Amino acid sequence: MAETNHFKFSNSVLIAPLVAVLSIWTVFWLELQFGANFNEYGVRPRNFSGLRGVLFSPFIHGSIEHLYNNTIPLAVLIFFLFYFYRPVALRTLIWGTLISGILTWVIGRNSYHIGASGVIYVLASFIFFKGVFAKHFRLVALSLVVVFIYGSMIWYIFPIEEGISWEGHLSGFIVGLILAILLKVKIPNERKYPWEREDYNEDDDPFLKHFDENGNFIENRSEESDNKIEITYHYKKDKEG
Repeated sequence: MAETNHFKFSNSVLIAPLVAVLSIWTVFWLELQFGANFNEYGVRPRNFSGLRGVLFSPFIHGSIEHLYNNTIPLAVLIFFLFYFYRPVALRTLIWGTLISGILTWVIGRNSYHIGASGVIYVLASFIFFKGVFAKHFRLVALSLVVVFIYGSMIWYIFPIEEGISWEGHLSGFIVGLILAILLKVKIPNERKYPWEREDYNEDDDPFLKHFDENGNFIENRSEESDNKIEITYHYKKDKEG
């Protein structure tokens, strides 16, 4: 079972999303700079050469709008992944990308599937389900944040809009769920107050000893007398002039 660093900040939390964003923007810039079209390096289902898209397709985007729409979710979700699930973050990212790409290759339409949206669905699905399974208050809160921000993405795992690779989205969603089940993370124990512990005994609680059985405060005068503060005043005579 992997260890966690109790959600501490590290350089990887910033470096990972930065590298991801720079990668997809650099590839798009190269296309513009050299007048190239890398779409043929996307996933082409059930075509042997189309398997190269499993590695390359997340970096390829068809337009500046497509690229922009994927940039912010990719950066935010990778940041969440590396901050809250650092021990399994890299494995989740790599395995999620590869397996979702292969699943897209198996179930997709006979077309080129490109873009980082499949990876985004892996991350969103993993973070949501992992938080629900962990039942840790911070991770559950993170799951709710993901739902609040990206909950509308769920509709795009269905073929509701032409030109969108819903197969890639569905693959990412399924793979994220599977990884959330299989990858184990040791969740830090929540700090409990003494009265929340199983071995708590009311009779030994020093605070409750100040109250009687009816909840009335018991004034301990002996303690007050023992701790009584005495003040001694010293008067200095005025000098004769």
